[in-house]
This record gives sequence, C-alpha cells and structure tokens, in this order.
Amino acid sequence: MSKRSARESGRATPADERRERIEQHLSRLGLDGLDVDAHLAWAREHHPSDVEVVERLLAQAVAIRRERSIEWRIRGSGLKVRKSMAAFDWPFQPKLDRRAVEDLFTLSFLDRREDVLVTGKSGTGKSHILQALALKTCEREIMVRYARCVDLVDDLSAGLADGSYERRMRRWCRPSLLVIDDVGLGQLKRRDEEATAAHLLFTLLDRRHMNVSTALTSNIKLSAWGKYLGDATLAAAVLDRLAATSIHIDIDGPSYRQFLARKRAEEHGQQPPAELESDEP
Repeated sequence: MSKRSARESGRATPADERRERIEQHLSRLGLDGLDVDAHLAWAREHHPSDVEVVERLLAQAVAIRRERSIEWRIRGSGLKVRKSMAAFDWPFQPKLDRRAVEDLFTLSFLDRREDVLVTGKSGTGKSHILQALALKTCEREIMVRYARCVDLVDDLSAGLADGSYERRMRRWCRPSLLVIDDVGLGQLKRRDEEATAAHLLFTLLDRRHMNVSTALTSNIKLSAWGKYLGDATLAAAVLDRLAATSIHIDIDGPSYRQFLARKRAEEHGQQPPAELESDEP
C-alpha cells in the first residue's frame, strides 16, 4: 500500500506521518530535489558521526540551492546561448593575448570595478569570449545582464517614449556585470526628437562608471563610434570613460565563421559564400 493510500484509509503509521512531514518541510525550504532516502542509505552503510550526517545533508541542500540560483541568474541574464572557453579555438587566433583573456575569467576585474572592451573584425570571437564570461559570472552567483547594443538602445528609447526611462535605466545599472555586445553592428533607430544612442550609452556608462563593471565588444574602429552612435562628442566621452578603467583586448585575426563556411562549402563542392556580418565564431 502506498503512503497516500495508507493515509487515506486512516492506517498511516507514525513513520508514514513523519516522512510526510519531512517532505513538507523540504518543499517549504525549496529542497524538493533532496534525496533523503539516498542520504539515509549512505548513513547506514558508512556509520558516520552525527555531525558528519548533518554536514553531508546540509552540503547537499546547499548544492541544490546553488544550482537553482545559477540557473535563475542565467535565465534572467538575457543570454541566448551558453558558451564556454572550452569550445574556443585558440590556435585559430594566434595573435590573441590568451593570458589577458584567461585573466578575465578570474573575475578579479569585477572587484576592481574595471570595464572590458574587446575589439576586432567580425567573426574573430569577441562575442564568444564575453558570452562565456557572462556565463562564468552567473556560475559565481553574480548578477549579470547581456544585450546587443541595438537592443539595449531600443529598450532605453522605448522608456523615453512611454515614461519608463528611469526604471529601465536603473535596471541596466543594477548588474555587477553588464555585457553590451556588437557596438557597430545593426542599425540604431532614432527619430529626430529622441536622444541619440550616444547620449543613452553615455548616461548608462556614466552611472555605472567606477561602481560596477561593463564589458563591450565592437567590430568597428573606435574612431567610427561617433558616426555610429549619432554624436561624435558624446561618443568621445563614452570612450574616455572606458579608457579610464577598461581592459582593452584587440583580436587581430581572421573570421572563424568564414573559415567554417569555406570548409563546409569545400566539403560539398560548392562556391564559398560571401562574407557574413555576424560577430560570433
């Protein structure tokens, strides 16, 4: 007879009732995934001390809570894909300063409240690095937000239109790490009466400056930011903020995506496609 049928028939034993209470306690604590039976079986087999039993049970509980915390942060970060540096083809970019990139993944720059700027042509791995960095930060249970530059600017512009600008701006200012991907890629929409992308980006970076870290990628020259963002003076101010506290990594190399596209074309006896515009390898 199952525990439920035993209770329903009024023949539940004290052990059944105790087990039901344990399950209720675990549910209230958000620990439904804790395998009490496995824990008790381990205790019977290894005969640990009382303290060891409690320590192991708490360690399992903490592991469950941590896993859920990480998953919650990843889902709320805005990341569309989950990349890691284990999949990064280092030999393909021999000029890339590997030590500088790997140092980012210690996350010590967050403690120093430094910014990160990764530049280079399309397809050289800039987005891969920062998406992997964002994922690593989530795994440390640190608040992260990720967005493409055009999407971030669109969000703030929408706030100006509907009166929610300050609320949206505070939301972008809050994360310990904000990743702004693809500055220079995609068309920035703007009506004449609206603030320029340069104004919105300057305001955001100015509020975050020296308080929390921001990481950006760009596939255009820094001298072209003024034209792209719509205001050369404010774009220069944005770059001044970054120059003061940023780690700059430039990737001078070929497009990994184009390499894969040519390889696939050759395997199928086809003409290699024209160069694409995405930044991800």
